[in-house]
Amino acid sequence: MKLGLQLGYWGAGPIAGAPELIRAAEEAGFDAVFTAESWGSDAYTPLAWWGAATSTVRLGTAVAQLSARPAESLATAALTLDRLTGGRHIIGLGVSGPQVVEGWYGQSFARPLARTREYVRVVREVLAREGADIPIWLGAEGPRNVAQTAEIADGWLAIFFSPRMAPMFGEWLDEGFARPGARRGRDDFEIAATAQCVVTDDVPAALDRYRPSTALYVGGMGTKERNFHADLYRRMGYGAVVDDVTRLFLSGRKAEAIAAVPDEMVRETMLVGAAEEVRAQLADWSSAGVTTLMVTARDAGTIAELGALL
Repeated sequence: MKLGLQLGYWGAGPIAGAPELIRAAEEAGFDAVFTAESWGSDAYTPLAWWGAATSTVRLGTAVAQLSARPAESLATAALTLDRLTGGRHIIGLGVSGPQVVEGWYGQSFARPLARTREYVRVVREVLAREGADIPIWLGAEGPRNVAQTAEIADGWLAIFFSPRMAPMFGEWLDEGFARPGARRGRDDFEIAATAQCVVTDDVPAALDRYRPSTALYVGGMGTKERNFHADLYRRMGYGAVVDDVTRLFLSGRKAEAIAAVPDEMVRETMLVGAAEEVRAQLADWSSAGVTTLMVTARDAGTIAELGALL
């Protein structure tokens, strides 16, 4: 299993200390660095800016949103970055959700599976014209999305991955691998899972730090009727908690929503504990099929320690 540094997207401004974090990741032997995009930043500009100071790590978007640019434009940006960096680019794409697609980009969210398939086809056609073969990884959460990802992509960008749920994820992936014309198989397909990694003796404090983000994704990233993150947590067995958190969050009672998230729900999708505990958890995630662990560490010391642990 390799390590990747997930920088994510901006809040009110640039990610604090990003150049130092990237330098620490490269020095620690990380395989890749990833950026994302939302209302505060796009994925390609920071990746190119920060990536210019690197020489070995791969540079990926996780994710660039389909609605943000036409497929031809994405392919051109990907080709440009890949050539400037000597073939180190990973195209990470995601359809996002109705709030972003319709509320921000002003486009229809209808037919996300078909739109993803067509988008990837066009990107590959543009790359083929230039004799390039840049890997395409797709963000997906539901069974049909993950199966299609296994069929048409080179890798899966998994958010809220849980080793406990690996058999379920494996069934979804195997459905895609078995389809006629599938691009890859289990042996040469990347599974890149994003996870918070905290090496600490104070596990409760670490869980409290990430509890608000769990509540936000479950209760506030979507609508009451459609929230793909909430759907995933329901499949993980947290249906009653999801209902409570969603009700509280959408009624404006955010502090209560955060308090309603139990420790085990936060801990299941992260690696946390003393160094030896985290080392054991790294082995668990690797055994669950994860080929790249995309960590969201925000200090150089943790990055160096994770590199040493792996």
